[in-house]
Amino acid sequence: MRAALSKAEIADRFGDAFKLHEKTVGETLSTGIPEIDALTSGMPRGAISEIFGPASSGRTSLMYSMLTHATTHEETCALVDTNDVFAPTVASAAGMDFDRLLWVRCAGNLEHAFKATDLLLHAGGFGLVILDIGDIAGNEARRIISSWWYRFRRTVEDRSTVLMVISEEACTRSCAAVTLELKGAAEWARGNLLRQNVIKVNRRRPFTPSFNERQFKAASC
Repeated sequence: MRAALSKAEIADRFGDAFKLHEKTVGETLSTGIPEIDALTSGMPRGAISEIFGPASSGRTSLMYSMLTHATTHEETCALVDTNDVFAPTVASAAGMDFDRLLWVRCAGNLEHAFKATDLLLHAGGFGLVILDIGDIAGNEARRIISSWWYRFRRTVEDRSTVLMVISEEACTRSCAAVTLELKGAAEWARGNLLRQNVIKVNRRRPFTPSFNERQFKAASC
């Protein structure tokens, strides 16, 4: 199994969709959930953002929401699926546009996942790249060497890409511009994300100066 596609193969796969519209510096990308956008102003482009929390905390639902919103708003996206947990049937129910999504399956190989992410970021042209290591144990994720995160931060800082890391425990250290901790219970209800569930979102590294930890109910997001 090949770890990743070449830049030429990625461009050929997506054609015109591979070309990103020019974005202004400092622009953000919506999560697709108004309550979270109200707290964060969206995920900053040209930076790393991290969403972490235990199983059933809503991190996967938020990932589906971001991918659905981005792919249906003319963004070309890539998902690096470390443990092959992405469910196309769930994504289809959410209305995701698969023509604008590159899905990289890594069969549990963490090294392949990071190398694939590195290639995608250097290839450019993606509005959203998600590295899903949510099923990697927290103690193992914390052992990921810092040089990877610094490398990713340097790569995206002059691009219009949002690099989103999904994890069980915070592991990007100081390299993430925004880190959100999700607590509580979340579920999928008739194609709606996080419906009638209370989730605690704590922005540990604010993108804007002031932030108060709060709770919200995401009803029919």
